[in-house]
Amino acid sequence: MEDIKQNLEKIQQHGKRADSIVKGMLQHSRSGTGEMEITDINELVNEFLKLSYHGLRAKDKSFNADFQLDLEPGLPKIAVMPQEISRVLLNLINNAFYAVTEKAKKDVKEYHPLVTVSTRKKGKNIEIAVKDNGNGIPAHLKDKIFQPFFTTKPTGQGTGLGLSLSYDILKAHGGNITVSSQEGLGTVFTIELPQDS
Repeated sequence: MEDIKQNLEKIQQHGKRADSIVKGMLQHSRSGTGEMEITDINELVNEFLKLSYHGLRAKDKSFNADFQLDLEPGLPKIAVMPQEISRVLLNLINNAFYAVTEKAKKDVKEYHPLVTVSTRKKGKNIEIAVKDNGNGIPAHLKDKIFQPFFTTKPTGQGTGLGLSLSYDILKAHGGNITVSSQEGLGTVFTIELPQDS
């Protein structure tokens, strides 16, 4: 009887994972169909950092992390598909909060989980950086993180499509995404978006 119960739990867990993978694949195929709009990137970053934070708080009452905004004032508005860039921001910020939460579970002495999102004008580009002080990404995995279906999260917690989808969205905008990480210290994802696309 216990075996049947465990099997049912596994079936349900894998069913949910398959469902989220299919939804992710549909998002992949739909990406790039939105309209370009002149957008205030600072407003978008501010909105989606708070949305991510409060969404995670609502889902998990024990969730506890700080966040900081470091937005360059007077950033020029740029033409982007706001829905698509919002999806990228939400994915990166959720991943950053996940990373700091995982590190906090290890009871590291004097550790304060922190996610910082900043914007800068860099030459002809707008740069958005999402930084966390989590566990970092092991060097041997860095080359794989933008591949579809690759995830460092436990089974059932990640589909491995978020970063791959983000990469595709940014390429469609004529932009780029890079990662810099130190194991044990944290990770920074840097998005570059052209001012003229």
